[in-house]
Amino acid sequence: MSAFADISATGSSTGNRVTNAIAMASRRTGVDFSYLLGQAKIESSLNPTARASTSSATGLYQFIDQSWLAVIDKHGSEYGLGWASDAIQQSGGRYYVADPDLRQQILDLRKHPETASVMAAEHAADNKAYLESKLGREAEPVDLYLAHFLGVGGAAKFLSVHDRAPAADAASLFPSAARANRSIFYDRSGNARSFAEIRDRFASKLQKGADSLGGDIQYASASLPQGAKTVQPADYVRIETQRLAEQPDIMVKPQPQTARLAYLMLATLGR
Repeated sequence: MSAFADISATGSSTGNRVTNAIAMASRRTGVDFSYLLGQAKIESSLNPTARASTSSATGLYQFIDQSWLAVIDKHGSEYGLGWASDAIQQSGGRYYVADPDLRQQILDLRKHPETASVMAAEHAADNKAYLESKLGREAEPVDLYLAHFLGVGGAAKFLSVHDRAPAADAASLFPSAARANRSIFYDRSGNARSFAEIRDRFASKLQKGADSLGGDIQYASASLPQGAKTVQPADYVRIETQRLAEQPDIMVKPQPQTARLAYLMLATLGR
Protein backbone atom coordinates (compact mmCIF):
# COMPACT_ATOMS: atom_id res chain seq x y z
CA MET A 1 0.00 0.00 0.00
CA SER A 2 1.20 3.49 -0.77
CA ALA A 3 1.99 5.90 2.02
CA PHE A 4 -0.62 8.26 0.51
CA ALA A 5 -3.53 5.97 1.30
CA ASP A 6 -6.46 7.54 3.16
CA ILE A 7 -5.28 11.14 2.92
CA SER A 8 -6.57 14.00 0.82
CA ALA A 9 -5.00 17.26 -0.26
CA THR A 10 -7.32 19.25 1.96
CA GLY A 11 -8.32 16.89 4.74
CA SER A 12 -7.01 16.69 8.29
CA SER A 13 -4.10 14.42 9.15
CA THR A 14 -3.06 12.50 12.23
CA GLY A 15 0.22 13.29 13.90
CA ASN A 16 1.48 9.87 12.87
CA ARG A 17 0.75 10.58 9.20
CA VAL A 18 2.60 13.89 9.40
CA THR A 19 5.67 12.48 11.12
CA ASN A 20 5.74 9.57 8.65
CA ALA A 21 5.60 12.07 5.78
CA ILE A 22 8.51 14.00 7.26
CA ALA A 23 10.50 10.79 7.78
CA MET A 24 9.90 9.79 4.16
CA ALA A 25 11.11 13.19 2.97
CA SER A 26 14.23 12.89 5.12
CA ARG A 27 14.95 9.42 3.80
CA ARG A 28 14.46 10.44 0.18
CA THR A 29 16.60 13.60 0.29
CA GLY A 30 19.08 12.99 3.12
CA VAL A 31 17.97 16.15 4.93
CA ASP A 32 18.07 15.72 8.70
CA PHE A 33 14.76 14.46 10.12
CA SER A 34 15.00 16.47 13.33
CA TYR A 35 15.50 19.65 11.32
CA LEU A 36 12.45 19.00 9.14
CA LEU A 37 10.36 18.06 12.17
CA GLY A 38 11.50 21.10 14.16
CA GLN A 39 10.83 23.44 11.25
CA ALA A 40 7.31 22.06 10.75
CA LYS A 41 6.62 22.36 14.47
CA ILE A 42 7.75 26.00 14.47
CA GLU A 43 5.98 26.95 11.25
CA SER A 44 2.61 25.24 11.66
CA SER A 45 2.53 23.23 14.91
CA LEU A 46 2.39 20.20 12.58
CA ASN A 47 -0.94 21.32 11.12
CA PRO A 48 -1.01 20.40 7.38
CA THR A 49 -3.74 22.95 6.61
CA ALA A 50 -2.36 25.88 8.62
CA ARG A 51 -2.79 29.25 6.92
CA ALA A 52 -1.12 32.52 7.92
CA SER A 53 -3.40 35.48 8.48
CA THR A 54 -0.96 38.04 7.12
CA SER A 55 0.37 36.34 3.97
CA SER A 56 -0.23 33.48 1.52
CA ALA A 57 1.85 31.11 3.68
CA THR A 58 0.08 27.73 3.85
CA GLY A 59 0.67 24.17 5.01
CA LEU A 60 3.13 22.33 7.23
CA TYR A 61 6.05 24.48 6.12
CA GLN A 62 4.16 27.69 5.42
CA PHE A 63 5.29 28.10 1.82
CA ILE A 64 4.07 31.35 0.29
CA ASP A 65 2.62 31.09 -3.21
CA GLN A 66 5.76 32.16 -5.07
CA SER A 67 8.11 29.91 -3.08
CA TRP A 68 5.83 26.93 -3.60
CA LEU A 69 5.54 27.46 -7.35
CA ALA A 70 9.33 27.81 -7.52
CA VAL A 71 10.06 24.54 -5.72
CA ILE A 72 7.37 22.63 -7.66
CA ASP A 73 8.78 24.03 -10.89
CA LYS A 74 12.26 22.80 -9.93
CA HIS A 75 11.50 19.46 -8.26
CA GLY A 76 7.91 18.52 -9.01
CA SER A 77 8.69 16.27 -11.96
CA GLU A 78 10.91 14.13 -9.70
CA TYR A 79 7.81 13.16 -7.69
CA GLY A 80 5.16 12.52 -10.32
CA LEU A 81 4.16 16.18 -10.52
CA GLY A 82 5.19 16.82 -14.09
CA TRP A 83 1.66 18.03 -14.83
CA ALA A 84 2.22 20.78 -12.24
CA SER A 85 5.80 21.76 -13.06
CA ASP A 86 4.99 21.84 -16.79
CA ALA A 87 2.23 24.36 -16.12
CA ILE A 88 4.43 26.78 -14.18
CA GLN A 89 6.00 29.62 -16.13
CA GLN A 90 8.25 32.54 -15.24
CA SER A 91 8.02 36.20 -16.22
CA GLY A 92 9.86 39.12 -14.70
CA GLY A 93 11.29 36.93 -11.98
CA ARG A 94 7.84 35.73 -10.84
CA TYR A 95 6.19 32.35 -11.26
CA TYR A 96 2.68 32.01 -12.64
CA VAL A 97 0.19 29.46 -13.98
CA ALA A 98 -2.06 30.59 -16.81
CA ASP A 99 -5.04 28.42 -15.79
CA PRO A 100 -6.40 29.76 -12.46
CA ASP A 101 -8.04 26.43 -11.54
CA LEU A 102 -4.83 24.53 -12.17
CA ARG A 103 -2.87 27.14 -10.23
CA GLN A 104 -5.11 26.58 -7.23
CA GLN A 105 -4.72 22.81 -7.47
CA ILE A 106 -0.95 23.21 -7.43
CA LEU A 107 -1.10 25.56 -4.44
CA ASP A 108 -3.45 23.18 -2.61
CA LEU A 109 -0.71 20.54 -2.62
CA ARG A 110 0.88 22.55 0.21
CA LYS A 111 -1.83 21.03 2.42
CA HIS A 112 -0.80 17.49 1.51
CA PRO A 113 1.75 16.33 4.13
CA GLU A 114 3.82 14.05 1.88
CA THR A 115 4.13 16.62 -0.89
CA ALA A 116 4.79 19.54 1.45
CA SER A 117 7.41 17.58 3.39
CA VAL A 118 9.38 16.36 0.39
CA MET A 119 9.32 19.80 -1.25
CA ALA A 120 10.51 21.40 2.01
CA ALA A 121 13.29 18.82 2.15
CA GLU A 122 14.33 19.47 -1.46
CA HIS A 123 14.31 23.20 -0.80
CA ALA A 124 16.47 22.67 2.29
CA ALA A 125 18.86 20.45 0.30
CA ASP A 126 19.23 23.18 -2.33
CA ASN A 127 19.93 25.74 0.39
CA LYS A 128 22.42 23.40 2.05
CA ALA A 129 24.41 22.99 -1.16
CA TYR A 130 24.45 26.75 -1.72
CA LEU A 131 25.52 27.58 1.83
CA GLU A 132 28.30 25.01 1.81
CA SER A 133 29.64 26.40 -1.46
CA LYS A 134 29.79 29.87 0.11
CA LEU A 135 30.93 28.99 3.62
CA GLY A 136 33.44 26.23 2.89
CA ARG A 137 32.02 24.08 5.70
CA GLU A 138 29.09 21.79 6.35
CA ALA A 139 25.78 23.59 6.82
CA GLU A 140 24.15 22.54 10.09
CA PRO A 141 20.37 22.31 10.65
CA VAL A 142 20.27 25.73 12.29
CA ASP A 143 21.99 27.20 9.23
CA LEU A 144 19.21 25.79 7.06
CA TYR A 145 16.63 27.46 9.27
CA LEU A 146 18.49 30.75 8.94
CA ALA A 147 18.22 30.28 5.15
CA HIS A 148 14.48 29.84 5.61
CA PHE A 149 14.30 32.96 7.79
CA LEU A 150 16.67 35.32 5.93
CA GLY A 151 16.64 33.76 2.46
CA VAL A 152 19.60 31.72 1.32
CA GLY A 153 21.59 34.78 0.22
CA GLY A 154 20.95 36.58 3.50
CA ALA A 155 21.86 33.47 5.47
CA ALA A 156 25.15 33.11 3.59
CA LYS A 157 25.97 36.72 4.46
CA PHE A 158 24.90 36.25 8.11
CA LEU A 159 26.86 33.03 8.56
CA SER A 160 29.98 34.36 6.85
CA VAL A 161 30.16 37.14 9.44
CA HIS A 162 29.14 34.77 12.22
CA ASP A 163 32.02 32.44 11.42
CA ARG A 164 34.52 35.33 11.42
CA ALA A 165 33.15 37.47 14.26
CA PRO A 166 30.43 35.66 16.24
CA ALA A 167 30.29 38.36 18.94
CA ALA A 168 29.55 41.18 16.47
CA ASP A 169 26.23 43.05 16.50
CA ALA A 170 23.92 41.47 13.89
CA ALA A 171 21.35 44.28 13.64
CA SER A 172 23.86 46.66 12.09
CA LEU A 173 24.35 44.31 9.14
CA PHE A 174 20.65 43.46 8.76
CA PRO A 175 18.79 46.68 9.62
CA SER A 176 15.63 45.84 7.66
CA ALA A 177 15.33 42.36 9.16
CA ALA A 178 16.07 43.78 12.61
CA ARG A 179 13.27 46.35 12.28
CA ALA A 180 10.80 43.67 11.18
CA ASN A 181 11.93 41.13 13.79
CA ARG A 182 12.96 43.19 16.77
CA SER A 183 12.54 40.38 19.31
CA ILE A 184 15.08 38.29 17.39
CA PHE A 185 17.74 40.94 16.93
CA TYR A 186 17.32 42.69 20.32
CA ASP A 187 16.81 41.48 23.88
CA ARG A 188 14.07 42.80 26.18
CA SER A 189 16.29 45.64 27.35
CA GLY A 190 16.84 46.82 23.78
CA ASN A 191 20.41 45.55 23.53
CA ALA A 192 21.42 44.23 20.13
CA ARG A 193 22.10 40.51 20.04
CA SER A 194 25.27 39.10 18.51
CA PHE A 195 25.42 36.76 15.54
CA ALA A 196 26.24 33.87 17.89
CA GLU A 197 23.32 34.67 20.21
CA ILE A 198 20.82 34.78 17.35
CA ARG A 199 22.09 31.55 15.82
CA ASP A 200 22.08 29.79 19.21
CA ARG A 201 18.50 30.92 19.88
CA PHE A 202 17.36 29.52 16.54
CA ALA A 203 19.16 26.25 17.29
CA SER A 204 17.37 25.99 20.64
CA LYS A 205 14.03 26.76 19.01
CA LEU A 206 14.54 24.04 16.41
CA GLN A 207 15.55 21.49 19.04
CA LYS A 208 12.59 22.38 21.21
CA GLY A 209 10.27 21.82 18.26
CA ALA A 210 11.77 18.41 17.52
CA ASP A 211 11.79 17.39 21.19
CA SER A 212 8.17 18.41 21.78
CA LEU A 213 6.82 15.14 20.35
CA GLY A 214 8.84 13.07 22.79
CA GLY A 215 10.48 9.74 22.00
CA ASP A 216 13.62 9.07 20.05
CA ILE A 217 14.57 11.34 17.18
CA GLN A 218 14.84 9.58 13.81
CA TYR A 219 17.47 10.67 11.35
CA ALA A 220 17.76 10.33 7.60
CA SER A 221 19.79 7.13 7.97
CA ALA A 222 17.00 5.47 9.97
CA SER A 223 14.57 3.02 8.41
CA LEU A 224 11.33 4.35 7.01
CA PRO A 225 8.27 3.97 9.24
CA GLN A 226 6.35 0.75 8.60
CA GLY A 227 4.23 1.05 5.47
CA ALA A 228 5.87 4.27 4.30
CA LYS A 229 7.04 4.38 0.70
CA THR A 230 8.26 6.85 -1.86
CA VAL A 231 5.83 9.18 -3.60
CA GLN A 232 4.20 7.43 -6.56
CA PRO A 233 2.23 8.83 -9.53
CA ALA A 234 -0.71 6.63 -8.52
CA ASP A 235 -1.00 8.69 -5.37
CA TYR A 236 -1.61 11.82 -7.41
CA VAL A 237 -4.15 9.95 -9.57
CA ARG A 238 -6.06 9.12 -6.41
CA ILE A 239 -5.92 12.72 -5.17
CA GLU A 240 -7.14 14.07 -8.51
CA THR A 241 -9.89 11.43 -8.74
CA GLN A 242 -11.09 12.41 -5.29
CA ARG A 243 -11.02 16.10 -6.22
CA LEU A 244 -13.12 15.45 -9.34
CA ALA A 245 -15.60 13.35 -7.37
CA GLU A 246 -16.18 16.32 -5.07
CA GLN A 247 -17.05 18.63 -8.02
CA PRO A 248 -20.69 18.07 -9.00
CA ASP A 249 -20.56 20.19 -12.16
CA ILE A 250 -18.03 18.11 -14.14
CA MET A 251 -19.59 17.56 -17.60
CA VAL A 252 -19.37 14.45 -19.78
CA LYS A 253 -17.46 16.34 -22.46
CA PRO A 254 -13.66 16.57 -22.08
CA GLN A 255 -12.54 19.05 -19.42
CA PRO A 256 -9.05 20.25 -18.36
CA GLN A 257 -9.49 18.35 -15.10
CA THR A 258 -10.33 15.04 -16.76
CA ALA A 259 -7.55 15.48 -19.29
CA ARG A 260 -5.09 15.97 -16.44
CA LEU A 261 -6.39 12.82 -14.74
CA ALA A 262 -5.88 10.85 -17.98
CA TYR A 263 -2.30 12.17 -18.14
CA LEU A 264 -1.65 11.01 -14.59
CA MET A 265 -3.09 7.56 -15.31
CA LEU A 266 -0.83 7.20 -18.36
CA ALA A 267 2.17 8.26 -16.26
CA THR A 268 1.28 5.60 -13.71
CA LEU A 269 1.01 2.88 -16.37
CA GLY A 270 4.37 3.90 -17.78
CA ARG A 271 6.28 3.28 -14.55
